[in-house]
Amino acid sequence: MNNTLELLHNHTSIRSFTDQPLTEEQRAAIFKAANQTSSFSLLQAVSIIRITDPDLRKKAMQLSANQPYIEEAAEFWIFCADFNRNHQIAPDVDLDYIEFLLIGSFDAGLMAQNALTAAESMGLGGVYIGGVRLNITELTEVLHLPKYVVPLAGLCIGHPAGEKPGLKPRLPQSMVMFDNQYQPLDEDKLAVYDQQMREYYQDRPVRAPFTVKKVKGWTDHIEDHLERSILPFMLEYLNKQGFAKK
Repeated sequence: MNNTLELLHNHTSIRSFTDQPLTEEQRAAIFKAANQTSSFSLLQAVSIIRITDPDLRKKAMQLSANQPYIEEAAEFWIFCADFNRNHQIAPDVDLDYIEFLLIGSFDAGLMAQNALTAAESMGLGGVYIGGVRLNITELTEVLHLPKYVVPLAGLCIGHPAGEKPGLKPRLPQSMVMFDNQYQPLDEDKLAVYDQQMREYYQDRPVRAPFTVKKVKGWTDHIEDHLERSILPFMLEYLNKQGFAKK
């Protein structure tokens, strides 16, 4: 196994950081890795907001479910789908179509992944913050995001503090990759995976902002998080930002 595969196979989210800052060279290397990511037709429809102001970092944390590592990490970057630049260059093109949001979302995800992989290759760690969308209208105002710009995910980056968490089990390949056509859910394989998740959560220590250990299978996790992920205001917000009208 080469170094790249070993790094990718051993990814785990880091939620505890030292107060050591990143060097300018580290930040530049992480950005370059992100910026070199594949881009749909070279539209380059992504912008990154790096939050350096302590008060703004605190506000971002409050708007993102008060996850403390947003303040503690050396770096906090917010990846945005951004067609504002494209709109200024080609103002007559109708960007109301949902395809543009899909392009920006996909490209932002690729850039965010490259950024974290680059950070991990230098011995750093990080965790994604989907909670930036919980109060997305207010966050948009705080960051002064114009039309055709939407914040999709935050990324904490820093020097890990303490022992690295164990690897969280993933679905087996047979449940994720299918040959030639989609396959129905295999209940027996799901039951095995549920038990693996219960054992993982049983052994995992409780970390902030959580105070109670929850031992549950993946099935329970999905039922809980699908409900929690419903944001009924999102379509109206996206339309206001100029996306997904058609």
